[in-house]
Amino acid sequence: MIKQFIDKLLGKSGGAATRGKARFGKRQEVPASVHGINPALVDERARNVVTTLQDAGFEAYVVGGAVRDLLLGLRPKDFDVATNATPEQVKGLFRRAFIIGRRFRIVHVVYGRGREHEVIEVSTFRAYMDSNGAEQVLGNERTSKGELAGMKHAVDASGRVLRDNVWGPQEEDAARRDFTVNAMYYDPASQIVVDYHNGIRDAKKLTLRMIGDPATRYREDPVRIIRAIRFSAKLAALGFKLEPKTAAPLLASSKLLADVPQSRLFDEMLKLLQTGHAVATVEQLRALGMSTGIYPLLDIVVERADQPFVRAALQDTDRRVGEGKPVAPSFLLACVLWADVRDGWAQRMQPRGGERPMAPFPALQDAIDDVFNARIGDVSGRGKLGADMREIWMMQPRFDKRSGATPYSLVEQARFRAAFDFMRLRADVGEIGEAIAEWWQEFSTADDVRRQDLMDQVRDEQHKKVRQRAPRSAGTAASRPVATPAAEASAALPPDGEVALAPARKRRRRRKPRSGDGGGGGGGEGASGAAE
Repeated sequence: MIKQFIDKLLGKSGGAATRGKARFGKRQEVPASVHGINPALVDERARNVVTTLQDAGFEAYVVGGAVRDLLLGLRPKDFDVATNATPEQVKGLFRRAFIIGRRFRIVHVVYGRGREHEVIEVSTFRAYMDSNGAEQVLGNERTSKGELAGMKHAVDASGRVLRDNVWGPQEEDAARRDFTVNAMYYDPASQIVVDYHNGIRDAKKLTLRMIGDPATRYREDPVRIIRAIRFSAKLAALGFKLEPKTAAPLLASSKLLADVPQSRLFDEMLKLLQTGHAVATVEQLRALGMSTGIYPLLDIVVERADQPFVRAALQDTDRRVGEGKPVAPSFLLACVLWADVRDGWAQRMQPRGGERPMAPFPALQDAIDDVFNARIGDVSGRGKLGADMREIWMMQPRFDKRSGATPYSLVEQARFRAAFDFMRLRADVGEIGEAIAEWWQEFSTADDVRRQDLMDQVRDEQHKKVRQRAPRSAGTAASRPVATPAAEASAALPPDGEVALAPARKRRRRRKPRSGDGGGGGGGEGASGAAE
């Protein structure tokens, strides 16, 4: 006892070994009779990855959130696998496998193609590395890219881990994971769960507990702050709560997110909103006092979450995820930022300072550009996501045009369904008439005969309105109803309904008039020019 006391005072290896043992936990192999996992809930492709690795002589387990869900009797949507095989060794065992990542090198094993494809993510057991022993760089991931190229374990000045590719034993791999309920390993062959940090106990107690000191773990990787919010929101419906010690440092640690690359924060924001628990996430952020400060665009989502249109979009996203349907970030973000586009559009179509108001479609395009510059910036606003959002917005005035070729051409657009769903939500909250949404719903699924009947009905209704307004045509302009931006844009559409989405008008070479050339032409698409 005296020797142990002296060793403790001097910090000799015995004490260090004890601390290391406590840090890495005690290995518990829990049989199926105790954990009760139903093996039928395990994805066949994940099982195949584990079996292939084990047959090649490696250790391999289903790991992480999939094990947690299996313990709760849920069918996991995603399966991850952990192994002692290196990324190169894993890649060599599968026909379609790709090594990705720099900070954490992992392997994606791909099954199937197109929308039906499935990715099993395979990671190598990592060593638990103390940040004090890591190589240190002064900058961040972007400014220190050259230095980081040859490093396996590196941190920045704040202690945030920039590289973590040192392989190690399973007990150390478990210690470096975030929550106890995400640090369990399941072997589908033996049906044993390997648990180092009492994850099964915490799962039964419905507790989300961080492994190790929470403040230190958040400093190592500030994105764990967002993961804590995401998991607590996802599992709230099942009764899970954040352990008080895990929740306490969240708000104070959130300032560390300022050093995380914007692209990574953008991706984490999308995970918060697109995993089927967007409404619960907003409520959790508010409950934790973290409504602002994580990411500017997320701040807007939380701020506007109670607006009927945004609330409907969040609920619709959660519903689609729950039904196993695909969701697109462009749709949800288009809903969140629609108020900015709509208001900017209306302002540009009003006379200002003696200047003539802008034409409807250039005004809409200009308003969209301003919203991209002010709200999204360069992270994703100039790529496919931005292009999809722009198409959704630009199609909205076209729904008011239900004559000529417009309906036929609109339903053929690649983004028609997203734009229609957007318009449907607008009708649900009373921004536009319900009758328009119902008309387009029927038109989009009808045969040619029924489509012509629908268009004839619209034409008859319009003629009837014209006849009813005729006796009052001599009235003053002030007595006329004020046109909405969408209605004015619809009125500005050319007869055939074709709208040029590009802002620039093509210049035409002027020709000298010839005898017999009446100048009318065939009235095709080229005659309309840029829609105004």
